[in-house]
Amino acid sequence: MSQTLQERIATALGSVLNPRTGTDVVSSEMVRDVATTTAGRVRLTILLAPDDPATLVRDVREAIERVDGVADVRVDVKDPSEADRPVSGGAPPPGGSARTLPVMNAAPAQAPRPSAPTPVAYPHLGRILAVSSGKGGVGKSTVATNLAIALAASGARVGLMDADVYGPNVPRMMGVNAPPPVVNEKIIPLQAHGVKVISLGFLIERDQPAIWRGPIVMKIVTQFLRDVAWGQLDYFLVDMPPGTGDAQLSLVQATHVHGAIIVTTPQDVATGDALRGAKMLQRVNVPVLGIVENMSWFECPHCGKPTPIFGTGGGKRLADELELPLLGEIPLDPRIHEGGDRGTPIVVAEPDAAAARALRSLADRVTAALGAPAAP
Repeated sequence: MSQTLQERIATALGSVLNPRTGTDVVSSEMVRDVATTTAGRVRLTILLAPDDPATLVRDVREAIERVDGVADVRVDVKDPSEADRPVSGGAPPPGGSARTLPVMNAAPAQAPRPSAPTPVAYPHLGRILAVSSGKGGVGKSTVATNLAIALAASGARVGLMDADVYGPNVPRMMGVNAPPPVVNEKIIPLQAHGVKVISLGFLIERDQPAIWRGPIVMKIVTQFLRDVAWGQLDYFLVDMPPGTGDAQLSLVQATHVHGAIIVTTPQDVATGDALRGAKMLQRVNVPVLGIVENMSWFECPHCGKPTPIFGTGGGKRLADELELPLLGEIPLDPRIHEGGDRGTPIVVAEPDAAAARALRSLADRVTAALGAPAAP
């Protein structure tokens, strides 16, 4: 007899091990309140202690997504101290088999209790924009820095927060790197090219690795939002780390994000990862404004002929699949990387270059999509 959907989910979860304890998430009762709909939607709660790796959330979701018959997965994260003890007593049945999973209607009988920190509004930050990507190496930080400078050049008050705690490259790209001063218990952001900047790179040595788990990442993101003297801004850009991990979840749990853009390159291996990044943001209710295709083509400096080194059309196909606009196509130009290494992004160093014009056009489209900043 074939297994039911509930049984298949229980089997899949039984293979997900917590490396801290060496036990699976079912027998250790880390997973609670698993519920399914007849349409294949799955919702569950995972109890994540401060010492548990945050990647367990991803592992649980991916294990369930691989189950035949599952259409959608939602994972709520709780601290074990916030969870109620199960009504049935909580002990797994004899023989180690998983408990029976409940079936829920498409509309739950009552609204679920909040399972994540309530986001805090920071009106003085203006419109908050996350610059994200599915994978590294696609030029996300390049887009973030040039976009911030282009917005500032248009007269807007702009802040740039480097949330890529594992690889903070914004200091080098913006050409500023010094310990920020602290006045009245507030961190004073550094300034470069008309943009206020904060980065973990200002606070640690260049060769110091950031070996941190979720709770520490959450504290860093919250401190950069709350304890930095940003003043009144119109736009607040957040350069996210690649992927769908702790920093992304921390940002959306810490404050209201008004929008996000997804940076990719044309090849399918990049757009596939970007698709997952966009879906993650949409799942946590962050509006994705559109797709930015970087390194779209290389323009020969001698004849001007464009050469699509990384293929063509990947950004457009991704935008069509997500039913989102393609906000910009930025050509590959060696001066982009040279300017980033020198701390003079291309919109400053070569404002007439095709890539600089494309980045300024991107700034105009982002401004139109985000709308006018709210009055202070």
